[in-house]
Amino acid sequence: MATARIIEEQRKTTQSGKARAGRWTLEFERTEGQRPDPLTGWAGSGDTKTQVRLVFDTREEAVAFAEKKGLEVHLVPAPPVKLKLQAYADNFR
Repeated sequence: MATARIIEEQRKTTQSGKARAGRWTLEFERTEGQRPDPLTGWAGSGDTKTQVRLVFDTREEAVAFAEKKGLEVHLVPAPPVKLKLQAYADNFR
């Protein structure tokens, strides 16, 4: 049985918008280890499933897809966002 991770995307630190926050991404976990290529030295493997990423709007859609395909699922929710609200005047106190 193949194993997949379903990860909740979080807002990027360098972005102030929330357009893509809250989406869920399904990624396959690696089934074989990476090994260095003898010619170039780059790490790689014959496992091509790790190149596949599927994006869903809700967690329920992602889990339903994984169950339909018979995948074992690991859910990874996004950490809570902590906002530090500060006024410009606080820089001069």
